[in-house]
This record gives sequence, structure tokens and C-alpha cells, in this order.
Amino acid sequence: MSVFDAEAEARLMAATRDIAAEEILPRFRALDAGEIDTKSAPDDLVTIADRESERRLEEAVSAILPGAVTFGEEGISEGRTRLADLGDAELSVVVDPVDGTWNFANGLSVFGVILAVMERGRTLWGGIYDPIGDDWMVARRGHGAWSITRDGRRTALSLAGGAEKVGQAHALVPAFMFTGDRRRQILTTSADFARSGNYRCSAHEYRLLAGGRVDTILTASLNPWDHSAGALIVEEAGGVARLLDGRAYDPTIRSGNLLTARNEALWADAARRFAFLV
Repeated sequence: MSVFDAEAEARLMAATRDIAAEEILPRFRALDAGEIDTKSAPDDLVTIADRESERRLEEAVSAILPGAVTFGEEGISEGRTRLADLGDAELSVVVDPVDGTWNFANGLSVFGVILAVMERGRTLWGGIYDPIGDDWMVARRGHGAWSITRDGRRTALSLAGGAEKVGQAHALVPAFMFTGDRRRQILTTSADFARSGNYRCSAHEYRLLAGGRVDTILTASLNPWDHSAGALIVEEAGGVARLLDGRAYDPTIRSGNLLTARNEALWADAARRFAFLV
């Protein structure tokens, strides 16, 4: 039996809901200026809600999965955990305690909690929780992907059908995360899609794709706390998650651009348009 079984999943999601209700939601649109800090850039924010919810999630992981290593975005940013150790950890949980912190800090209700359970850097399970809606999406490798409501109703996720060409597709592309000529090329290429945009929140972007509401997502970076859960959910729903150079997505890979899409045909068409990034 897997160490991370259905009971452990239920306990982890219950803890996540409790922590969000106690550490995240009370601070939404209620942060003082002194409770918001910057990290790598003026718009790369961290708040007291990020730090306190990550601390409590780490405590929950220790109780539910003794011996598992928690790789939290803030712990890595502050040097308490080394991302380089992810592939060596027998069992680990990667945590983004408030994905979409810029939105959260600026009063936009587009943020979420991302969790991924890994074995030596390979994602076994992923969960994306929306504190506002109190619902979540999960996937277990080899066992499909599901949307789950607050009252426990489960709906299987399937990306069958839909757009197969860029001109038909709704794309999420973070042009603001690129610079110089690449940003200009990204913006020009984005015009080839039927619609393009960006929500500054991987949690909701992957939920939109896995739910069939958008068709493809391009990333500018490969932080595992942003993408490991979402990539698994998309794949288990029948979609595609590969780097632009064709390699399978692996949370231990540090450089490149992840392209996820609802089907192989659209992935190939979009990858051809964004080939200048390879």
C-alpha cells in the first residue's frame, strides 16, 4: 500500500482547508503594509499569510507523513530548504502556500494553495485548492484527475475534444515574465491564438485547463511549487505536459519552458509557434 493513500490525502486536504480558513482568508483584503515584503523584484511578493500557512502546512505534513521532507516556496526562498535536494528525498511534499501572492496582496480573489507529493522528485499526487470557492482538483498518477466540491462531490476531469489548432485556442501566456526581444516575440505570437491572457496564478490557470475552460499554458520558469501538481492533473485528465524541446516534464529540471495543452495536436502547433524559446 502506498504511503500516501486515500486516508492520507483526505487528512492533507482537511488540514489545507483548515489552514486556509485560519491563516489565509482572514488576511485577504486585510493586510497591513508591514505584512507584505518583496523578494526577487518589486512585484515578487510574500506576505504573512504565505509564511504562516506554509509553517502550518509543514507541521501538517510532518504529522500525516512522518519522515517526508517539505519543500515550501518560502522555505526555499529563505534558504531553509535546498531545492537541489528534491530529487534525493525518498518522500517529499512540495508546497506553494499562497500561489498568486501578487493577486492576494492586491485584493484579487485569484489565488490558491498548491501541494504535490513526490517520491525522489517524481510527482505521485497533486492537489490545487481554491480557498474562496472551498473546492479543489486532485490527481493521482495512473488513477485519473478529479474536481471535488466542499460537500465531497467528485467529478472526473477529461480533456477529450476541443481545440487542435492555435487559431482555435485560448492560451495563457505570461508575457510580462519575459524581457526584451523575447517579450516582443511572445506578444506577437500570442496574437496567433483565438484568445490569450494571463492570471498571475498557476493554481487557477491549471484548474482552468484541467476543467477544459482554456486550451494551453506556456510557462516562463519551472519552479516545482508552481507546476508539479498542475502538470500531473492535466496529464491525468488526458492532456499533454512537456517542455518545449520535447522532454517529458520533470519537477527536478531547472531550466526551460513547460507547455501544457489539452491534446497532442494543439501541443505540437503551439510548440512550433514558440520554438524561438528553445
